[in-house]
Amino acid sequence: MTAAPRTPRPRSYDPAKVRAALDGQLRAVREAVTALSARPDAEAALAAATRLDDWTVRDLLAHLAAALKALPDRLAEPSPDPAEPRLDLRRYLASARTAAESAAAADRAPDGEPSDVAGRLDEAATRLSDAVATADPAAPLPTALGPMTVLDYTVTRLLEAVVHADDLTAATGIPVAHDRQALATVTRLLADALAAAAPGGSVEVRVPPFAVVQCVAGPRHTRGTPPNVVETDPLTWIRLATGRLNWADAIENALVGASGERADLSAQLPLSGRSL
Repeated sequence: MTAAPRTPRPRSYDPAKVRAALDGQLRAVREAVTALSARPDAEAALAAATRLDDWTVRDLLAHLAAALKALPDRLAEPSPDPAEPRLDLRRYLASARTAAESAAAADRAPDGEPSDVAGRLDEAATRLSDAVATADPAAPLPTALGPMTVLDYTVTRLLEAVVHADDLTAATGIPVAHDRQALATVTRLLADALAAAAPGGSVEVRVPPFAVVQCVAGPRHTRGTPPNVVETDPLTWIRLATGRLNWADAIENALVGASGERADLSAQLPLSGRSL
């Protein structure tokens, strides 16, 4: 029997856990960037290509600093009209491609010494941490896509930190640690976005140990072993969901297990823009 697709209810987030995860992830990124800027070959390392189109490492770090500063900058703007509908995380992710691409040109890195790059990132991370610590999580703030709560927008900054930590590792070879709570939150966020974008119950997507969702319209599984199962690890899932890895390559390199005739998510991925 084919059930009518159901859109799952939005997940709730604990402000204290989100803040701790953000602080932990940014600490790891800042340590890696400080180490990078102190290397004898720092200039060459910052000029190296990344997997984000024509961005260099310097551009990537400038983009991340701008993304972190966005929350305190928006808090300083006039508060949105209380009657204006709030943008939730799922609609934000559905619109992320357009917003990220339109902002990408403004994030090009300014000139400066390697230590300046690290300094700008440190300043942005500190401003963000201070703002999140003092703001009301439920307060609305303006964004380019519409009003969001401080808490939801903080979750998007956590997404930026986790995704770009992985970008930095891929570009430089410097392993950037992932805060466990940060990795869990972003994994669940993107899994929930898939379930909302492709509602249904014919495919079960497993990302142990953090997330399990059902998606894709079709015959709904109710008991026993699901007939269509996709399983992968958190970082592979994040790369697939954000366009860093395509479905065919993931399958070819055995990074994803997919069983069942419907277990093909190539039409649903990526979920958000590569320029996150």
